[in-house]
Amino acid sequence: MRNFLIYGVILIALVLAIGSYFQPDAGSREISLSEVIEQAKNGEIKSIEVEENLLLIQIKGDTGLVRSRKESSSSIEEILRDNQILIGTSDNAVEVKIKGPGGFGSFFGIIINFLPLLIFGGILLFMMKQAQGTNSQAMSFGKSKARMQSGEKPTIKFEDVAGQDEAKTELEEVVDFLKHPQKFVALGAKIPRGVLLIGSPGTGKTLLAKAVSGEAEVPFFSISGSEFVEMFVGVGASRVRDLFDKAKKNAPAIVFVDEIDAVGRQRGAGLGGSHDEREQTLNQILVEMDGFESTTNIIVIAATNRPDVLDPALIRPGRFDRQVTLDLPDLKGRKAVLDVHAKGKPFEKIVSLETVARQTPGFSGADLANLLNEAAILTARRKKKKISMDELNESVDRLIAGPEKKSRMMTVDEKKIIAYHEAGHTIVGHYLEDADPVFKVTIVPRGMAGGYTRSLPKDDRTLRDQAYYKATMAQALGGYVSEKIIFGIPTTGAHDDISKVTQIAKEMVTQWGMSEKLGTRTFGKRESMIFLGKNISEQRDYSERTASEIDEEIKILVDEAKAKCESVIVHNKEKLILLAETLIEVETIESDKLIELLDKNTTQEEINKNLNDLDEKNKSINSDKNQEKKTEIKLNPSGPTID
Repeated sequence: MRNFLIYGVILIALVLAIGSYFQPDAGSREISLSEVIEQAKNGEIKSIEVEENLLLIQIKGDTGLVRSRKESSSSIEEILRDNQILIGTSDNAVEVKIKGPGGFGSFFGIIINFLPLLIFGGILLFMMKQAQGTNSQAMSFGKSKARMQSGEKPTIKFEDVAGQDEAKTELEEVVDFLKHPQKFVALGAKIPRGVLLIGSPGTGKTLLAKAVSGEAEVPFFSISGSEFVEMFVGVGASRVRDLFDKAKKNAPAIVFVDEIDAVGRQRGAGLGGSHDEREQTLNQILVEMDGFESTTNIIVIAATNRPDVLDPALIRPGRFDRQVTLDLPDLKGRKAVLDVHAKGKPFEKIVSLETVARQTPGFSGADLANLLNEAAILTARRKKKKISMDELNESVDRLIAGPEKKSRMMTVDEKKIIAYHEAGHTIVGHYLEDADPVFKVTIVPRGMAGGYTRSLPKDDRTLRDQAYYKATMAQALGGYVSEKIIFGIPTTGAHDDISKVTQIAKEMVTQWGMSEKLGTRTFGKRESMIFLGKNISEQRDYSERTASEIDEEIKILVDEAKAKCESVIVHNKEKLILLAETLIEVETIESDKLIELLDKNTTQEEINKNLNDLDEKNKSINSDKNQEKKTEIKLNPSGPTID
């Protein structure tokens, strides 16, 4: 817009200049002063306008002006009097008008005369300014894009970070280094150059780095690893230099590089093995961190969830001296995270955040924050004033399985199959001691699933034994076995369960040493490329005979799980029928109500009644199928998955 205005002004000036050039000039005819005096004596001159030495003469009976000039030392009035010419406004007199210098006409005349020069100067100035702006933009490529936050008014402190107590303890020493460096220098200790935060996405790496800045009350420079690299060669290294120069001028300070694996990957790992721009940027980071003086109070904090791809020179002592791991929060940590994010949100009195924490194993801090936010949004949608357990439980289900699909219409047969499928998972999970207890079962479609069964671990454990995985496989096959026992044939709804069981059995045999026949060794070397950052293939490092034995061991484990699953379901068939028929009516059963239903003492009369009802329904279904010349009950292959 500004450029259009400038171009408009220049165009208007050109029009004025052209117009003034072609406009007829006043007083274009010039006569001598003696002719003026002669005509004045003859009474032919009406008036004389004097502007310094220029005389503009109005002749009677003529509309135009005639020019003449006089000496600068003389006066036109004296000249007229000396020649006995009457001065005044009468008919026989000459009217004399004296116009002083610097008037509007003179000023306008000067402007008109110098207008071409002004226009040329304006165009030249505009071109120089544009060139300067372009040069400034080109030079700014090498400037750092880091965002600086002053430490005078910290907005985040350690109390705002929950569920990472061990990590906070490690970083409290970093804060002490920045606040009281002389205490450590006196003992000969060196301030750590860098701290590498390692953790899964959402565990709070960036939040913890800001909390360090807030506690230390020092400037905080934040930048992403991807912001260093541009398409121009040398820009990344230039930005690194500029970033550390700014940090040194504001020392003590913290430099935070998020997602450092974007520039910190192992050198020489490119597809062409060349010394590319990313490697130049990494080299400059290594030089800057190694070049810190012992008295320079600058600490570099970096975050990544891929420490395995980082260059060894970057994580050696002297650069990133400390590596702090942020794990997914345990039960206590999840409760603390929920307490932090619950501030400012209205809850009903019966709400128990500890119950929510128990339902969310494996959730990160970001997941828990999102859970409470979803609950608040759902409460507003339902036009309620306070968040209740209903909204919290619904939010957990949404994050695990996806939103509820009320618009999906299921046939009576399909609903029944899904109910018995989920009931099979639940029965096996409830009666197998080594399996995770079932918390909730539903046949309400969510996401891609037609229904799902949710189990909760008894405790937060990181190590699992062979018995646990065998029970998990048996529970996963509960839906498949239940369909086969009740309806005689399975459906496509169990394909995800079968895939899960096969993968667990394969890991047990090839990676975890849980096969007595093959012994305690791993099979298959997984290859990955640092540049791509993921596994791309699995190299077979065993013979064909061993491969056959692996297949046999996998089949044995899967068959054992299936046999155990069948045993549990056959011995608790009446409970299976009771749970499935209840699910068809209420669709969702959870927590205490589920346990009460499964532990209820069922009389033989109730069992026989349920079995007779089931037989009648099966006869009705088979009769309908025979009329349609169909002999099996099945779901559409592209239909919903049953978890």
